[in-house]
Amino acid sequence: MKKYSYGLKRLKIIEQIAIVFFIAVVIPISISGFIINNINQQSLRRQLRESAILVATMVSDEVDFFVNANKSTLSQIADTLDYFPTKSAKLKFINDIEKKYPDCADLSFAKDKQELEKLSTKASLKEETILSTQLKDGSYLAATFKSSAWQGELFKSLEQDNRQIYIIDKNNHLVSAHKFTPEVYAETLELLPEEKIENIPVMIGDEKNRPVLYLHKTDPDLTIIVNTTEKIAKRAIIDNRVKIVLSVLSSILAMMVLIGFYIYYLYINIRQLFKAIIALSKGNYQRQIRLLNTSFTPFEIVFLANEFNNMASEIHKSYLELKRKNIELKQLNEFRSNLLDTVSHELRTPLTSIQGYTSRLMRQDIVIDEETKQKSLRIIKEQTEQLNRLIEDLLTIPDIEGMRLRTVNENVKLDKVLEKAELLLRKRNGHEIIVNMPEVIPEVSADKGRLEQVFINLFENAVKYSYPEMPILVEVKVNENNVIIDVKNSCDVIPEKKLQTLFEKFVRLEDNMTRTTRGTGLGLFIVKGLIEAMEGSIKLSSTQDFGFIATITLNTVNPDENADE
Repeated sequence: MKKYSYGLKRLKIIEQIAIVFFIAVVIPISISGFIINNINQQSLRRQLRESAILVATMVSDEVDFFVNANKSTLSQIADTLDYFPTKSAKLKFINDIEKKYPDCADLSFAKDKQELEKLSTKASLKEETILSTQLKDGSYLAATFKSSAWQGELFKSLEQDNRQIYIIDKNNHLVSAHKFTPEVYAETLELLPEEKIENIPVMIGDEKNRPVLYLHKTDPDLTIIVNTTEKIAKRAIIDNRVKIVLSVLSSILAMMVLIGFYIYYLYINIRQLFKAIIALSKGNYQRQIRLLNTSFTPFEIVFLANEFNNMASEIHKSYLELKRKNIELKQLNEFRSNLLDTVSHELRTPLTSIQGYTSRLMRQDIVIDEETKQKSLRIIKEQTEQLNRLIEDLLTIPDIEGMRLRTVNENVKLDKVLEKAELLLRKRNGHEIIVNMPEVIPEVSADKGRLEQVFINLFENAVKYSYPEMPILVEVKVNENNVIIDVKNSCDVIPEKKLQTLFEKFVRLEDNMTRTTRGTGLGLFIVKGLIEAMEGSIKLSSTQDFGFIATITLNTVNPDENADE
């Protein structure tokens, strides 16, 4: 295929579409995904901070409720103690209250503030909380609460929340916790500043995606720490980021698959156009473009394919017509060559004989007896008849080929035609012609002269190519409206493929016997043309008993027509 160069490298359609797809689809979608991811990340960070503040506020409210409720209870107990006159009665009442006070682990008295501080320090070391109220005598009633009491009340509404929540006292001792882990707790304590801002949620730490905040309360002196764990951050931010990235990649992949299928579909059709053009340039004018023709096939490609197929069809028709004309010219040239060869061989022998015997009869220097004269004249007559038949055969060929052969069909007696043909046969070469026919045979519709010419050619053909001294058998059968005549001679079996060619002009059998036998190769061609002109048919066959059988079928004359005549 010829290659074209235009200075620059020309990209294929699929390469151009890939570049356009990358620039127009992949890059914009990737940038959009990046922007969406950042916006989503900022939004989730804000949500995490706000939810952490909300959790800290909720826990603070629960602490206030718990403290206020229990302080109210202590105040009621303190007021009741004033009605007991003795200390033993008061202690007995306190013991009874401890049994009925489920959240309280211990109720005790502190005579002054220093003793109350000692109780608070001791409770803090045990991760317990003390609430107190001052009695009328200046002493204090202190209630000790274990962390389990806080757990049940403070974090009841946060059971499904995975954040870590710590409540510590002023000495940074853990009072209560939710989802506690020692390692994370130790790390979180290190983030707390020494000076805490009071009653306001404050963010601490450096990680943007894991907000940690504290809320320092003064009454009671507690600090609430809300720690957003890595698991929560991952689920909230990283997982969403992965989902966005996967969504973008899935969208790009889906578009690539869809566009890829369409490009492949389009590319197949374009390739069909290329292949058809290349085939046409190499001389294959039968090539047609076969598109994958669906609703997705562009109209322009369908139009081009149809126009190309119409053009290729017209070129192919012209090519076939030109090829046919060339074959006709070649056949005409071969016919001319064969005709010249036939004339030069077949006419030379009888003309030489006629010329020789005529010269002999015209000689004045010798005396020729009557018998020699008659013999010479008979030979001249035979050679003249042979020339006449040859000329008739040659003149018949153009009429047969041009389908201009005209016959005058009449009622013909077949036995008379066979007898006349046998008499006109030039040479028998020792072959006997045996005719087998029914005693009563209907007349046939044929041209008598042409029918005689048919049987003369068949008899001569049979004599030429039969084994020596073997008879020529003619069998006649009547079949309803037809008469069937078989002309058989004994020779080698002829292949079926060769039999089909014997009706062509100048075709002869080539074997050891026929190479020594002269002939024009026109006999069967003329026989077939004459028989078909008389509305009959002829076919050839070959068997082991008879190597060559010519079967002629002629139409019989209607009995009513015979009666009228």
